[in-house]
Amino acid sequence: MTVYVDDVRNPFGRMVMCHMWADTLDELLAMADRIGVARKWLQEPPKASWVHFDISLTKKTKAVALGAVVTDMFGPAEHVARQVGNLRMVDSIIVARKRRGLPLNGILVAHEQPRLF
Repeated sequence: MTVYVDDVRNPFGRMVMCHMWADTLDELLAMADRIGVARKWLQEPPKASWVHFDISLTKKTKAVALGAVVTDMFGPAEHVARQVGNLRMVDSIIVARKRRGLPLNGILVAHEQPRLF
């Protein structure tokens, strides 16, 4: 099970935001707690198309340091497509990555889970 952040940079006021999501809600909430993102900022249907947090780049840095995997801009769409079994969408994402010269799995930075002392 994994927590992910993407490499998008969406301006929001004076901040720059990206997305954070996970394989399970428990993992997502645990990472949000660890990096200091309030659970009230969880975005989920019907207001959002998928379960995630919009997080600042500072929080992204913390999440990556704690083991989150950095994906390309297609990471969220691929995650949702795999959840609902839309293999045609997954194939389309792979084609788009090929055109842009991105890793076909979408992973830009992967870290080992930090060791607990």
